[in-house]
Amino acid sequence: QVQLVESGGGLVQPGGSLRLSCAASGSSFVAMGWYRQAPGKQRELVAVIIINYLPSYADSVKGRFTISRDNSKNTVYLHMNSLKLEDTAVYYCNARVLNSKVTDYWGQGTQVTVSS
Repeated sequence: QVQLVESGGGLVQPGGSLRLSCAASGSSFVAMGWYRQAPGKQRELVAVIIINYLPSYADSVKGRFTISRDNSKNTVYLHMNSLKLEDTAVYYCNARVLNSKVTDYWGQGTQVTVSS
């Protein structure tokens, strides 16, 4: 049974940093990434890392966020630096399984609030 467990969210001041983590289990995953959804806005891709490919980032976080993956533990991290007010959102971990079909799994979400 596939499970994704997220942690690391919280309240930070503008310019601060947070590290999110997502531990996935129950399968092997060809891709893992992070999405976020702010109140009243649509969900958007933040960052994704795919096996044998370089990581990709949304333009809004390039140069500030870094995604990394520990393949031995199926854990993905999102290092967030220089946080801005507009980074406030619920962040969701995503993990993709590719066998005979593509299946996406989601974490429960972790709240990140940037406020002074």
